[in-house]
Amino acid sequence: MAAHNADAGLAASVQNLAGRLRPDFTLGVAAAAFQIEGALAADGRGPSGWDAFAATPGNILNGHSPEVACDHYNRVPEDVALMHELGIDSYRFSISWPRIHPEGHGAANPRGLDFYDRLVDLLLAAGISPMATLYHWDTPLPLERHGGWMNRATAERFAEYAAAAGKRLGDRVAQWVTLNEPVSVTLNGYALGVHAPGRDLLFKALPSVHHQLLGHGLAVQALRAAGVAGTIGVTNLHSPVRPATRRLADRLLAKVCDLVLNRIYADPILLGRYPAPPLAARPWFRFLSRTSDDDLRLISQPLDFYGVNYYYPVRVAAGQGPTDTPAGNAQAMARVPFHLAAFPEYATTGFGWPVAPEHLGILLRELKDRYGAALPPVYITESGASFPEPEHVTGPIADSGRIDYLAHHLDQAMNATAPGGIADDVQLLGYFVWTFMDNFEWAAGYSQRFGLVHVDFETLKRTPKKSFYWLQALSRARARTA
Repeated sequence: MAAHNADAGLAASVQNLAGRLRPDFTLGVAAAAFQIEGALAADGRGPSGWDAFAATPGNILNGHSPEVACDHYNRVPEDVALMHELGIDSYRFSISWPRIHPEGHGAANPRGLDFYDRLVDLLLAAGISPMATLYHWDTPLPLERHGGWMNRATAERFAEYAAAAGKRLGDRVAQWVTLNEPVSVTLNGYALGVHAPGRDLLFKALPSVHHQLLGHGLAVQALRAAGVAGTIGVTNLHSPVRPATRRLADRLLAKVCDLVLNRIYADPILLGRYPAPPLAARPWFRFLSRTSDDDLRLISQPLDFYGVNYYYPVRVAAGQGPTDTPAGNAQAMARVPFHLAAFPEYATTGFGWPVAPEHLGILLRELKDRYGAALPPVYITESGASFPEPEHVTGPIADSGRIDYLAHHLDQAMNATAPGGIADDVQLLGYFVWTFMDNFEWAAGYSQRFGLVHVDFETLKRTPKKSFYWLQALSRARARTA
């Protein structure tokens, strides 16, 4: 009887959500090349900075290797067939930069482009709209060895790559995302050292912010020059930031953290300027105050949409504390005058991230208040959660935590942007679940499972979870109400 009541409640939640989704609202799933493709030496692909980082002992939990990952490169037809069964509108995938430019420059590798050609054609044949992300953290290793995003020239190489991808795929890709989460690249890779390339420069990492944003602007130009038919945007990770207490120190350092996590990426893109830091923090942000007006005009070209990745809010407290960050333990955090405080009032995911769906609506309100008419229509380009799950399964996992997470986050997004909602002036175009299938979760290796589809990393067998069938039911119910 309890199981029957749970199923009835689930069906009611699906019908309730489906009735509030507009016919043109996009339901999708997202994934990243480095996390799923494997085949790291196939078709002339060169190594990336993440290949080198993952090969260094101690960098990846349990010594896990991305060499095979989900073997998506060799299993694309199977995976697209599963997406078709799922009933999604769109698949947000990323293109592997080192597959296209193994040396980081020069002529594009035609065999690498062939792979994405086939992927796009399979998606379209299955009735799935392609959303292509140009950069999801896999910088070609030759460029990383010359400074990576700390080197301005990397932005120029990125534009060359964008031009090659746009020329080959631009007639069929519906949406283009230039960068995925530049904050994660700067913070985790260059400032704290827990991701590739493993540098712990703290505030001296800020050139990597500007050069990524410059690469974004140059890529927008390159895509438009290539005549792509699809719309163009960018994706930023956004976290609402709150002080741990009302003390002045906590409030001041929360403002600093808000700059570091949110505003130094979004303000230049949407407003054409970097935000002014609090007076006491200005020495930390000195590099960004020296950027040119020409660069800022390039960075702030009009966009067709703005991608928001939302996972959790952040609480900031003054003083040293635990060095754990959402991406892992960062010893460099011991050298900054603040730390991330816990949210004891919220349940947590397998990663220890707070489950706080109401903050998604709050975030959309804050973005609109901050950027006004400069905020383009929005996609939630990533939202999802990992939970402890078995390595081997014989059937669908009853991942009720994930279903609950997705249902509540999507519910909050729809409530916030509905007439009378707290962010009803935000034009929300769609919601992409992170992620389609379990994958290589960066420095956490295969320890964190975010997928709607379970992957056995020994046999590579795919097994849809209960959350897969929940999203399938939502998609079908929405279709009937359209």
